[in-house]
Amino acid sequence: MKERYLCWQTSGWVFSLLLVLPILAIFYTAAGESDEVFSHLMDTVMATYTTNTFLLVVSTSLLALLFGLPAAWIMAMCRIPGERVLQWAMVLPLAMPGYIVGYIYTDWLDYAGPVQIMLRDWFGWQNYQDYWFPDIRSLGGASLVLALVLYPYIYLLARAAFMEQSTSLLQSARLLRCSPWESFRRISLPLARPSIAVGLSLVAMETLGDFGTVSYFAVNTLTTAVYDTWLGYSNLNAAAKISAIMLLAIFLLISAERFSRRKQKLFQQEFEHGDDIRYPLSGVKKWVAVIWCWGLVAFAFVLPLLQLSYYAWHYFAASWTPEFQQYGLNSLKVSLMAAAVAVVLALIFNFYRRLDGRRTTVVPSRISSLGYAVPGTVLAIGVMIPLTGADHLLNDTTIALGLGRPGLVFSGTMFAIIFAFVVRFAAVAVGSIESSLAKIPPSLDMASKTMGYASIQMLRRVHLPLIRRGCLIAGLLVFIESMKELNAALLLRPFNFETLATYVFNFASDEQLEMAALPAILLVIVGLIPLVMVNRSLEQKH
Repeated sequence: MKERYLCWQTSGWVFSLLLVLPILAIFYTAAGESDEVFSHLMDTVMATYTTNTFLLVVSTSLLALLFGLPAAWIMAMCRIPGERVLQWAMVLPLAMPGYIVGYIYTDWLDYAGPVQIMLRDWFGWQNYQDYWFPDIRSLGGASLVLALVLYPYIYLLARAAFMEQSTSLLQSARLLRCSPWESFRRISLPLARPSIAVGLSLVAMETLGDFGTVSYFAVNTLTTAVYDTWLGYSNLNAAAKISAIMLLAIFLLISAERFSRRKQKLFQQEFEHGDDIRYPLSGVKKWVAVIWCWGLVAFAFVLPLLQLSYYAWHYFAASWTPEFQQYGLNSLKVSLMAAAVAVVLALIFNFYRRLDGRRTTVVPSRISSLGYAVPGTVLAIGVMIPLTGADHLLNDTTIALGLGRPGLVFSGTMFAIIFAFVVRFAAVAVGSIESSLAKIPPSLDMASKTMGYASIQMLRRVHLPLIRRGCLIAGLLVFIESMKELNAALLLRPFNFETLATYVFNFASDEQLEMAALPAILLVIVGLIPLVMVNRSLEQKH
């Protein structure tokens, strides 16, 4: 048996180690001796960077919880007007990149923006000394913007948890004359705690890895420190040490979330088909719930999208340029390649696990999924370290053989971006294909072996036709995530190479949001696809 699947075993372990190599490279480089740059950073600004990062993560998580948890309870447990539209509209902000929302709100709320101009006209104020207005370009402003686009993580998971709770428990609470608030506080909230914790950890990790928003808002965090140390000081060693600190923080977040619910076990039945025990809201409560939910959708998605649409319409001729078309083609190429590679690797990991069946066969797929928890900026450091070493090795070898110097074949081409995207989003493909393969009965495997099919024939003629939809979904999700990825693309792009995400970032950073509107809308439209898929799956389940 071992020899029969030796090819699958070798491929699974080799590719999984390649995908985890960037993470190992970060810790290996960070373990080296500290240089003057890192020592200087530790003595001067590292405490500020760390404090800002901690405050940003905590404040964003709390605001996202404030936004998402009440909305999840309302949509799962209450009957309100327009709920069929709201149940999918509530997740639309996930399609809007945080830095784009930040640029728009800064444009609106700055001293020269329309909101403050209108206030000065109404009240006759002459300058900023006559009144106080909160500064949007601050840590609080960055937290608010990030919470607006990240609260759907908590909303989705909490809503699903509320909808899966036992009908008998909720009916018992009503028989005991518990008010809706008491039922929420004493039954629904404790049962949904694991899902809420997962949602909070996702918000925290996304906030920790954000670069576009905090950079524009001039909030110095560990992510901006990695970027500045690498590009500003040209010091990969110091950047690796800061990246290692961020990775440890992420692992602590994940470990704390799992440790907090290590002894918690839930055994409950979902809502029975046809049961509708939701609370009918009326009067003031109904309109407060409607305004709360639609207000979140409006401020986090509708209003920014309308502003982008206005800019795109009026500046379409100036935006539709050969550069825009070329950068769109660049994004298409690297995203398609990353999606194809990720799907192939996911097939190898999952099919090897299905063929062998031993406990150790799950390790390659789990190792390959670690990159999803790594912020793009940190991942770029980890990718660059081994690729630079591979370039040096290749050039030294070709020179020794008298073949000349090929240059930066790995670290200076699209290969670096594609490799980073595969490492970052392989977990998405692995999870999708794993769930598809799990639905195929083992009897088909036995029948295939009885007919004399080799493992590759079994995959090609039996399993692939059955999991074709899962493979397409996996590739689509990796493609969409790669199209939107900014952090890794900023640091790994070759010279004179831009993606749509970096194109938008460059224009918006130069206060030219009008020129960035058209590509930004394209990124938003692309981001809507997985959200529609998620909501359709929720509707089919419930």
